[in-house]
Amino acid sequence: MWNVFGKMGSTGRNMAAHALKMLPPSAWDTLAGVLKHGRPGAGVGGVIRVGEKLHKLANRIQCTASADEFYQSLVSEWRWPETLVKAHSNSTGFSTLNLALPGAGMDDFAARMMYRDALSYLPGDILCKVDRAAMAISLETRAPFLDHRVAEVAWRLPMHMKIRNGVGKWALRQVLYKYVPQALIERPKAGFAIPLAAWLRGPLRDWAESLLQPVHLEQQGYLHSQPVQKLWREHLSGRFDHSAKLWSVLMFQDWLGHNEGKKQ
Repeated sequence: MWNVFGKMGSTGRNMAAHALKMLPPSAWDTLAGVLKHGRPGAGVGGVIRVGEKLHKLANRIQCTASADEFYQSLVSEWRWPETLVKAHSNSTGFSTLNLALPGAGMDDFAARMMYRDALSYLPGDILCKVDRAAMAISLETRAPFLDHRVAEVAWRLPMHMKIRNGVGKWALRQVLYKYVPQALIERPKAGFAIPLAAWLRGPLRDWAESLLQPVHLEQQGYLHSQPVQKLWREHLSGRFDHSAKLWSVLMFQDWLGHNEGKKQ
């Protein structure tokens, strides 16, 4: 995406962002469904919540000036932490995303994204969720592609064997084509996301509202209540899906309340 937006310059990116946000997410979802299947909400090319993703993209291209900034913004829910966190420091603090890159092999932007994903998203999100879900029902899982020998070979492959003509996992696909029907390979990704947005408006609403009360937020002294309440009202309206941003706040609030209860 940055190959396209990066060439526009800041003025062009701002114009593109404003154009994307002229329609609310719900309208984009309806339009995408009609274009794909002739019915609202069907998504395009296996992509669901098209409107939410387009609005997120619009916000990101407005506030980034390089490919690396664009990546950092995409993996951060709250782009401007100072609007949320009180007494926010300008220092970035420790994060695997801020670790120095290796001295070689990082000239390609795609390689830098893969490297940072391997240090952060893979262990902190994907593997973590799989392990928790599997262990909850005493199920042993394996990640054979993470065998160190496979990983070493994968990192040594040149980028044109990983991504070719816009197709990812190119080398792996060539191997699979020999043993697996193509129909089982060329399919949209199927994630395991929960309907969090709907739950926060429904069965989890009372729980969420109890944790997001402005008085509690201000008294605790960690988070500004105004931006949280703004997102919460927009989410409850059904026109926006702020579940990811709100969930990070809710988890912090729940953890804080649990630990404050221990001290008393």
